Amino acid sequence: MPPTVVVFAPSPLLTVTIEDRAGQPDIHVHAGGQGVWQARMISTLGVPVVLCAALGGEAGDVLQHLLPGEDIELQAVRVGTRNGGYVHDRRSDDRDPIAEAPGGPLDRHEQDALYEVMLREGIEHGTAVLAGPNDDQVIPASLYRRLATDLGANGCRVAADLAGERLDAVLAGGPAVLKVSHEELIADGRAGSDDPADLVAAMRKLRSEGAATVIVSRAAEPALALPADGEGEGDVLEIHVPPLQAAETRGAGDSMTAGVVASLVRGDPIREALRTGAACGALNVVRRGLGTGGEAAIRTLAERVELVDWKG
Repeated sequence: MPPTVVVFAPSPLLTVTIEDRAGQPDIHVHAGGQGVWQARMISTLGVPVVLCAALGGEAGDVLQHLLPGEDIELQAVRVGTRNGGYVHDRRSDDRDPIAEAPGGPLDRHEQDALYEVMLREGIEHGTAVLAGPNDDQVIPASLYRRLATDLGANGCRVAADLAGERLDAVLAGGPAVLKVSHEELIADGRAGSDDPADLVAAMRKLRSEGAATVIVSRAAEPALALPADGEGEGDVLEIHVPPLQAAETRGAGDSMTAGVVASLVRGDPIREALRTGAACGALNVVRRGLGTGGEAAIRTLAERVELVDWKG
């Protein structure tokens, strides 16, 4: 069995995007949400994915058909509530929201069923990514604490791209990879400003609280990485990507996390994983489809990513 990544996507979204095609509306219907975009990028890199998700309502019925794909196996828990979704108009090149509906909250039995599926698949395959829900009401942060702790205790490598209470919760399990944006660190009160020194101090605190490799994305500025002890030369690294014109900035951090995890599960060293992740994030911004990209282009960009010791 090839190395496989299990992605926890508690509340996938049904996305409808209106674009312009030769002066006519062009309507696109896709599955979306953080975990879905991460799964898509991981599979792009040739790593099979098991996607664990809760599906319900009419949106869930449609998602049941949209989510499975080449190298993506769906493990769905049917629930009584609905999945969320949105309709966005991009005919002006900007993303104009027309309507957005959050996913409904899962009851206790549905939460337990989703936890059970994720625990089973994570232990079986050995690497898991914990993605966030599309709305805080979907599942409590405590479920992330249970998953991170129980998966880690049973030999599963856990990666997470979370913030707020969910970030605090997942730290209890000692995640192998933790990615967070600088805006989230500031909003959570973990960093006083976007000054690199403040961000690095927050990264070291996250390390002391249980995270191994810590990555902080900084929008257009070079990301910062604190590799796990013994895996990287030096301490904090700046990740410099080749200059590219952005078409869609959303989802770059999700793609970065996916690239790092896909690289690690194939056995690449942490520095190579950071280059691959940065290349995935960079390619994401030049494409309109979130979590998309070609493996050949990712490889080419990864060769141009520079890892520089942070001079703080």
